Amino acid sequence: MSSVIRVGTRASELARTQTGHVTDALGVAASAAGTPVELETVHVTTEGDTTRASLSQLGGTGVFVAALRDALLDGRIDVAVHSLKDLPTAPAPGLTIAAMPPRESPFDALVARDGLTLAGLPRGARVGTGSPRRRAQLLAARPDLEAVDIRGNVGTRVARALGPDADLDAVVLAAAGLARIGRSALVTEVLDPSVMLPAPGQGVLGVETRTGAVVPGLDALDHAPSRLAATAERALLARLEAGCAAPVGALASVSVTGSGPDARMRIDLDVVVAALDGTRVLRHGASSSGPVIGAGTYDVADAVEGAASLGINLAEIVLEMGAADIAPLR
Repeated sequence: MSSVIRVGTRASELARTQTGHVTDALGVAASAAGTPVELETVHVTTEGDTTRASLSQLGGTGVFVAALRDALLDGRIDVAVHSLKDLPTAPAPGLTIAAMPPRESPFDALVARDGLTLAGLPRGARVGTGSPRRRAQLLAARPDLEAVDIRGNVGTRVARALGPDADLDAVVLAAAGLARIGRSALVTEVLDPSVMLPAPGQGVLGVETRTGAVVPGLDALDHAPSRLAATAERALLARLEAGCAAPVGALASVSVTGSGPDARMRIDLDVVVAALDGTRVLRHGASSSGPVIGAGTYDVADAVEGAASLGINLAEIVLEMGAADIAPLR
């Protein structure tokens, strides 16, 4: 008889869709491991789902996850699926991010009327975003634009630019979210990271469990390059003592170069810290590398520690460069 695994998710279209991807993969992995499970999806309402206040007013980080974490801790669910960028960087007592599946696109995307790109938007165009990070970088690139604070699910935000009652010229959304619900065709431009660096962890899902819990097949869902990149980005954010309401973007990439005994695993990490009005921007980057062992693999535990150190070190550098004077980090 198979065991029942209750998977918690927010009830939005995007949350349900990405949780569906995780549950499908978990079912396949558990069966392959010889321990089939019965998967039950449980919808959990979070503070971020019930208020129209802006992220900065709500305090940003944690408003989409606290209720899910409570459900995990009191045993109503066994697994919670989060958008990693919504998770606070501080460890949650009693909980563990047990898996990070392969990352979807980390980039931000413009959805604009008439197929317009960022450069093609007319002077004074109204662009919607609920993210201070996106707002700051948007105004840094195009100070002539009007950034409009918006909230709501993907469909609601898209309608503000493309619907029959549209009141905006464009909106900025995560490319990953649009891809996961099959709406990538709406994207008029994927914003280059030289223009807009994403939120730390954007495009990555975090699958959380109670510490010490054994969920059949879950280990197989963890994707080492995605975990390493997210670890570097989130360690940087943690050292800056900033949350998702802060105008901070970060992006890490993981690559393996060379072969045989000369093979090396490399992590490149870039960060941007911007004033909320876009008038001051600080960008910097750093990298680290380590040996690859065996047939093109590396010790994941050691690599995770190295990724975290890279993020912390880069944060120290930009703090010395005056990051705290440019943007509200706390």
